[in-house]
Amino acid sequence: MASKLSSNDFGEQFLTCPVCMLHFRDARILPCLHTFCKQCLQEWAGKQDPLECPTCRTQVSLPDQGVDGLKTNFYVNNLLDFAAVKKGAEPGVPCQVCEGNMEASKSWCADCATLMCESCIAVHRKLPFSKDHEVTGEETLKAERDVRNFQRKRHCQKHKNHELVFYCESCNALVCTACTVVDHRPGKDHNPVEITSVAQVREKTLQRLLQEIDPRLKEIEASIEEVDRKMSKIIPSKDSATNQAKVYFRRLVDLLQKREKKILSQIEEQCRVDIKGLQSKKEAIEFGLAELTSAQTFCQQTVEHGSDVHVIEVGDQVQRRVETLLTKQLDLESNWSEFQFVENTSVVEFEKDVDNFGGLETDVDVSKCKVVIKPAVQGFRCVAVLTTMTKEGCPCVTNSKAVTANMADPSGTDVITKLLTKGGGVWEISYSPKVTGKHRLEVKVNSQHVAGSPFDVQVQSGDTPVLTIGRPGSGVGELNGPAGVAVDGDGNLVVVEQSNKRVQIFDADNGQPLRSFPVDGEKPYGIDMDSNGRFLVSSFGENCGIRLYSKAGELLITLKPDCVQDPTGVTVLKDGRMVVADKKQKSCLLLQPDGSLIREIGKGQFLDPRFVKVDESRDVMFVTDGSGHKIVAFDLDGNLTFGKEGKNDGELQNPRGITLDPTGNIIVCDEVGRVQVFGPDGTFIRNLATVKADGARGLGIALTQNGYIAVACFMAGCVELYRYM
Repeated sequence: MASKLSSNDFGEQFLTCPVCMLHFRDARILPCLHTFCKQCLQEWAGKQDPLECPTCRTQVSLPDQGVDGLKTNFYVNNLLDFAAVKKGAEPGVPCQVCEGNMEASKSWCADCATLMCESCIAVHRKLPFSKDHEVTGEETLKAERDVRNFQRKRHCQKHKNHELVFYCESCNALVCTACTVVDHRPGKDHNPVEITSVAQVREKTLQRLLQEIDPRLKEIEASIEEVDRKMSKIIPSKDSATNQAKVYFRRLVDLLQKREKKILSQIEEQCRVDIKGLQSKKEAIEFGLAELTSAQTFCQQTVEHGSDVHVIEVGDQVQRRVETLLTKQLDLESNWSEFQFVENTSVVEFEKDVDNFGGLETDVDVSKCKVVIKPAVQGFRCVAVLTTMTKEGCPCVTNSKAVTANMADPSGTDVITKLLTKGGGVWEISYSPKVTGKHRLEVKVNSQHVAGSPFDVQVQSGDTPVLTIGRPGSGVGELNGPAGVAVDGDGNLVVVEQSNKRVQIFDADNGQPLRSFPVDGEKPYGIDMDSNGRFLVSSFGENCGIRLYSKAGELLITLKPDCVQDPTGVTVLKDGRMVVADKKQKSCLLLQPDGSLIREIGKGQFLDPRFVKVDESRDVMFVTDGSGHKIVAFDLDGNLTFGKEGKNDGELQNPRGITLDPTGNIIVCDEVGRVQVFGPDGTFIRNLATVKADGARGLGIALTQNGYIAVACFMAGCVELYRYM
């Protein structure tokens, strides 16, 4: 049954573990049929949960025995044996039993999988348990190229000296002759048959599968060739489209330049004509001025210096000349109005039209296009994201005129929508709904509805959570006593769980759990991220302290200086300093990155300090005082206290979580679940929401990168997100 293949038919790559890059050691097969060293798989499994195949990334469900339960790749082991035996037959290789006789001839015992010298073989043949073992001599070793002659014989784990020669179909297990007498006796519960017959049936099945594989391989190879053919067309297609686009836009530029030249010429001509006209008018006025000035001078000289005779002689003449000049009509008006350039088409209007100047036509398949509707909240800018796709399901760009989006509110009134291309075939559809309820969104490409269009978009009121993350429990994605919340550098939501004693990270867009890691301390409470993306977690109670964890969740350092007794909230400044609220000391502590005390803040101002947030732009820190029902703000000049106990807007009941928006407004949640917004000076602005989870007890809060307030609902075991910006 075995084919005549030699080790030369396989390169080193076939016998090399892809992880350690050495020859396989105890080769084990994963369900995806990729082979690795047993030890390599054990190390790999220790780093991952669930385990992924290092080669194809397929998730693997290990047997109950773990890696030990995976099947051994005996064929690879046989090839390695074959290579070792062929090398062992050469001079200079010691006997594997006596470790001597390096120059003597060697023989191979297939039953023991051992290379032995002539002396050891002679003894081996005389021993009762091994006298019938299959031994191959040196000459055969040197000439043999068939791997099957060097296969290790498989022996029963229970009966060590018995070879596995039967297969119990009822138990799906290989057994020896002794097993068929004891544990697998033929009958209604067991059906042992010879391995050869079972293998022949299995081999026929595999041969049939091999025949089915060939056509499939050809189909796949043809597909790859088709992909290669299309890939070969991409660059020429790109070059052609680029040249066409350049020609098109050069023509537009030429038209604009010609228009510019014409307008500038008109301006120049108008300027020349106006200057020439005004210059002629100026010359006429100057001539009249000269005449009148000359007559004035002559008349003045006659009056001031002339004798009576002279005055009588020229007086009439001067009088007539002056009177004539005074009555002479001169056009003293310039008759010119200032000219200016007028935008017949405004730049803003032109900018809107620019998106329609040319486009890229692709083979969009509307049935493959995808639309993701983001949570919609009344009065806020909301978006849906369209990805235009080819029939192969790949994103593709398309002409802006090809994409349209229209929305109507529950009454049928149109809602203004705007389309913005984000590149790579991704389009953002934005709108601002004025009412709540079910809206209808139509999205078309090339005048055809994309898959799923028209869409029903449920617009919620601002005090309704757009997303609830988690539910009570200790499993993946479940929450037990969520306390502090933060946002990491990737925009993910980070939640510290007091009861589960772990940090869990969620996708803030859809609430999907991404990963988690355990934390120390009896009651983990506050959490923040430093500038390097590491997690800082505070815990009070037994084994209290402030602990720094790496991005991967590894504990790096535990800070527990003498000044820290029961830390609750914590925040990290850009320079690495920390501000920690300490409920036992009823104050806040400003600490160096190494935990050493810089100064104590607010001693005597608190009854129950909980969470803290710092506005570094103004050097102001805000602290919630639970039992004091207030927020205390400290700066360089003193402190500002605002808030009083009550259920009305602007009043607080055991305030807990606190955060700031980009403008410096203060957002605070109290124990009864109200989320309120105050100005930087403490002036009440608005009531954002009241958490909806049953039995909710609002604790930590955070503002996400996409404009939502995340509220940890301690008793309800979830985090609710409300639209804020």
